[in-house]
Amino acid sequence: MVPARKTPTIQDVARHASVSAATVSRVLSSPERVTETTRERVYAAVRDTGYTINQAARSLRLKAARTILMAAPNIGNPFYSTIVDAVIREAAERGYSVLVASRIGDDPNRWLSDYMLSNRADGLLLFDGSLDTNRLHGLRDDGVALPLVAAYDEIPDAKIHSVITDNRLAAKRAIRHLVDLGHTEIGHIIGPSRNQSTNERFIGFAEAMQEAGLVVREEWLFPGTYNMESGTAAAEHLLASGKLPTAVFSGNDEMALGLIHRLRLDGIDCPRDISVIGFDDIAVARFFDPPLTTMRQPREDIGRMATSSLIDIIEGVVPEDEPIHVILTSDLVVRESTRAI
Repeated sequence: MVPARKTPTIQDVARHASVSAATVSRVLSSPERVTETTRERVYAAVRDTGYTINQAARSLRLKAARTILMAAPNIGNPFYSTIVDAVIREAAERGYSVLVASRIGDDPNRWLSDYMLSNRADGLLLFDGSLDTNRLHGLRDDGVALPLVAAYDEIPDAKIHSVITDNRLAAKRAIRHLVDLGHTEIGHIIGPSRNQSTNERFIGFAEAMQEAGLVVREEWLFPGTYNMESGTAAAEHLLASGKLPTAVFSGNDEMALGLIHRLRLDGIDCPRDISVIGFDDIAVARFFDPPLTTMRQPREDIGRMATSSLIDIIEGVVPEDEPIHVILTSDLVVRESTRAI
């Protein structure tokens, strides 16, 4: 008879890594308190001995952490305020805590891996589309799938559970609103693409322009990064070109506000001289001058449904191998930044 293999202990990991058991414990519970060199040595020992692998599986079965990790690209962006609130409230109702993490360091995949390997979170709620989804699938090495729900602009990976809004259709509705007002010369500030996929809002813009028989002019397309500075840069490009479109569709509200502010400095008024429509309906949009016409994302629903879905996966209510794909509808909110010509 082959003797049963002894379950690795924290002392085994410590001996393998040539560190103390206390150091191993610190790496697994608070990795940010330990130097990168020591972390690498301990994680290598963890993998070699199988200690964390076994303990992670046990933690998942017992729901020991009862905590989910929410990862966002920029938690300071006002777009996320309502979402964070909805996530925390929904999680609390289900008896879970929430760790909120903004993008950090040059390798956020590794940073998230530190959290999952140290058993501080039972699952991942992902709002950062720049992360490598193939590596996310491999954050756990114990044969147990990582409970993961993604909620960002584009989800190119069909294996990932997702809760998103109808970005392409919403963009098309935005352009149809401008066309209905008589606009035929329309520019676009393009949000960043995720995971090498073309931005869905730009695709919707281009499709709507084609359907309306309008020309997409390269000189009226501007790359942006979802901040006001991008809108300012787009305005300066327009001013330098010498000819303005009659309307601009911005990939988000912040870029739209930056555009309007910069154009106003040169005496170009919105909506008198140019109509502008945004996307998201952040809190400041209705208080801006002029109040911003925009596509309203159901941010509270996104946060609530994504959190509920993730906890259902963690607790085995939803099979991990049957991905959830929820698409929510954005609403057109007409305010004073667009007008008929």
